[in-house]
Amino acid sequence: MHYASGAQDRVADGAVPTITVPAGWTATRILSGVADVDGSKVSLRGSDEISSGQASLGSEAAGRLALHQGDRVVIGGQSLIVNIAGGGQSITVATPLARSIVGENGWWTIFAPPGDEKNRDLGQIFGGAVGLESTSDPSVKPDPAGRGLIYDTVGGSGPLTFEQKFSALFSGKVTSSTLGLISTIGLGLGFVIAVSSFLAAVQERRREFGIMSSIGLADEVLYFFLVESGIVFFTAYVVGGLGAGAAVALVIPGIVTPTAWLQASGMVAAFLPAMAIVGALVPVHRLLQQRPVSLLGDS
Repeated sequence: MHYASGAQDRVADGAVPTITVPAGWTATRILSGVADVDGSKVSLRGSDEISSGQASLGSEAAGRLALHQGDRVVIGGQSLIVNIAGGGQSITVATPLARSIVGENGWWTIFAPPGDEKNRDLGQIFGGAVGLESTSDPSVKPDPAGRGLIYDTVGGSGPLTFEQKFSALFSGKVTSSTLGLISTIGLGLGFVIAVSSFLAAVQERRREFGIMSSIGLADEVLYFFLVESGIVFFTAYVVGGLGAGAAVALVIPGIVTPTAWLQASGMVAAFLPAMAIVGALVPVHRLLQQRPVSLLGDS
C-alpha cells in the first residue's frame, strides 16, 4: 500500500492475495483504491458488511465532500445513501461496486483467535499457517513476484507501534522532499535572523544596561530582557505559524490538516528555548559581567 496524497489516505498497490484462513482466526477482505467522487479523489474501499444501497463515509471524507447523514452521493454510476461513521478519509461501499471501480486491489485484515490478541508473534504464526512472509516494519514492501506480505501491527521488536513507525516513515519522506528541504532551510534562516536581531539589540542597549547595572539592578536587567525576548519570540512564533499554515493551505491544500499543523508547530516550538538562550540569555549575561563604566563608554 501507499499513501495517496490526492485521496489523503492509504490505498492498496496490488491484488488481494488468496489465502485459506486457519481455524479460529477471523479475516475480512477489504478492496481498496482511488475513486472520483464529485470531482474529488477519494479513497474507496469495498466491504461485504455494507449493503448495496449505502456508502459509509468517515467524518473527514464527508467534510471534504460537503456531505451529511442521509444525503445521496453518486459512486460508480450508482446513487447511494450517505452514512457517516467514525473518522477517516475513506468511503466504504459494497464489495461488488468497489470491485467494478478498483478491481481486486486490497488487503486482508486479520484478527487473532480470542485470548491471543496481544501475542507478539501473531505475524509469524499466521504467516506460517498461510505460507506468507511477515514483518512489523512498514518500510518493507512485498515482493512484486510474491503472493503478498503480512504486516504485523501488534507484535514486532522495539517500543514503537506499527502506526508510529508508519507515521515516522511518512514524515521522513515529507521532510526529505523538496518542500521539506525548503522548510528546513527557512527554519534555519529564521533562527539565524532572530538571534542576530537580538544580538544587535543587546549591543544597542549597552548604555541602558550600564546605567541600571551601576545602581545595582543587574539581575533585574537580565530578567526584564528575558521577559521581553520571550514575548517577542512567542509573538513571532504565533504569527509565523498562522502565516505559514495559511500559505501552505493556499499552495498545497491537500496536505493541510489540523493535526499536521499542530505537529509542525510543535516541532518548531522545540527551537524556542534554544533561541531564547543563544539570542538573549547568553549575550545579556556576558554583557553584565563587564564593569558598568565599560558599558557606559562609547565603544
